[in-house]
Amino acid sequence: MANTPHLSHEPTLGPQESRYVNPDDLPWKPTPSPGIDMKILMQDKESGLLTALFRWQPGAVLARHEHVEIEQTWVLEGSIVDEEGEALAGRYVWRPKGNQHLARSPQGALVLSFFLKPNRFLDGDLAGRALE
Repeated sequence: MANTPHLSHEPTLGPQESRYVNPDDLPWKPTPSPGIDMKILMQDKESGLLTALFRWQPGAVLARHEHVEIEQTWVLEGSIVDEEGEALAGRYVWRPKGNQHLARSPQGALVLSFFLKPNRFLDGDLAGRALE
């Protein structure tokens, strides 16, 4: 079942009611990648569906990973870079199922990302783990 962690009024809502979320009210949580924090706006742990804000500190790196399903990211501030290009503030990038890359943010970034399934990490300490 989909939910928004830390949404204070969610327990009072019926299953068919809309969830109005103020991201400012949600806590930033560290991810397994140093320098990258997240706010989960909506998740369904059973299916893997996830919508989240990610805050990248300058110089943060997301280890080489594979997108198990389509991933979409809208860059709100800063930029994210990989071997295929750079997504600047105000730009949108989506990656097809099976895409593999190492992402970094030299100057820092704030991004809104949508996942149908968690990433599969390929290298280092995160290998085999999901970013969540």
